[in-house]
Amino acid sequence: MQYIIKAPRLLNQTINLPASKSISNRALIIHALSGGRTLPENLSDCDDTEVIIRALQNMPDVIDIKAAGTAMRFMTAYLSVLEGHCHTLTGTERMKHRPIQILVDVLRQLGAQIEYVGKEGFPPLRITGKQLEGGLLEIPGNVSSQYISALLLIGPVLKKGLTLRLTGDIISRPYIDLTLSVMHQYGAKVEWSDYDTISVTPQPYQELNYYIENDWSAASYWYEIMALSQGEGDHICLEGLADGSRQGDSSLRYIFSLLGVKTSFATKEPRRPTMVTLRRSGSPVPRLEYDFVNAPDLAQTFVVCCAVMGVPFHFRGLSTLRIKETDRIAALITEMRKLGYVLHDGDGAELIWSGERCEPDFSMGIDTYEDHRMALAFAPAALRIDGLRINNPHVVSKSYPRYWDDLRSAGFEINEE
Repeated sequence: MQYIIKAPRLLNQTINLPASKSISNRALIIHALSGGRTLPENLSDCDDTEVIIRALQNMPDVIDIKAAGTAMRFMTAYLSVLEGHCHTLTGTERMKHRPIQILVDVLRQLGAQIEYVGKEGFPPLRITGKQLEGGLLEIPGNVSSQYISALLLIGPVLKKGLTLRLTGDIISRPYIDLTLSVMHQYGAKVEWSDYDTISVTPQPYQELNYYIENDWSAASYWYEIMALSQGEGDHICLEGLADGSRQGDSSLRYIFSLLGVKTSFATKEPRRPTMVTLRRSGSPVPRLEYDFVNAPDLAQTFVVCCAVMGVPFHFRGLSTLRIKETDRIAALITEMRKLGYVLHDGDGAELIWSGERCEPDFSMGIDTYEDHRMALAFAPAALRIDGLRINNPHVVSKSYPRYWDDLRSAGFEINEE
């Protein structure tokens, strides 16, 4: 399937963004560990959250989390402490090639009973739950923050709690802080006891009526749309975002201010969901340099946006993009060339565009590589590229199922071919 996208001349729409996938997935695991009866409110309706909901509700012998990397990491830790249960955890073919050995190794140090069903170091996993002692663990700080969050989430139910020491450089720290924030709200006693160490007290979670704010990651594509818009008086209103949010991707509003997008909050009450209005204000910077080590999921949005705006860039901190749903660095280089932009990879963890162009080829369409963020980030380019084509557009269901409907409501014309 291929979508052909034509942008509207004017933008004036209010969008109710999806709930935060990151918060939903953390809250669901904590809810299960607390023995709570009432699910968190405003749960994300994306695929990655749905697989966790189904797994926790049905607990089949074989749990298929499909392409949900967060679910694979969080459920691995959760099933390890689920006494008296034995499950096989599996996923898509791509998931079977995404490494998980670091997490399995440290869980085994705690006494977890985990076996590889196939290739060593990769899913599927056979997990037999048991009471784990806890104690001191060391894990590299430059691995996926989801490994770290998975361990922290089970910390309160470990017999001796958990002292987690992060070695080396620590990446994606905002995602770790988000985990700590949700744990705090459920009554956990957890804190940074040193710059590289997190301590979790063995203290049960409390049942809680919990409301989930909307997703700053999803907002990034509407910021991109506003940055690329050219109509006088264009504006977009986004519902359910919180000023001072713990979501790491909320940093996007500061970066987009450098590209001429102004953010206005309807209320200044901290961390309370409200209406956010986006408008163009001023000119973009002549060149953008940024380290995405704490917000790697924003990289695709800014790569597409900056190039299409004609803003050269040098983006660092992209090492984890190699092990996402696809190799996102390679995918971006390939697909941006179709639009006429020549990107270069620096040291496997950087993307650079100096302004170099090539002959575009719009006929093939943008391939999405079973990666939701490829479709989400490239679609706004239709504001500058008439008749932009997106292949296999259904992949957005992984994080933003209503994306195409929301674009249509904003006046985008989307035709299937």
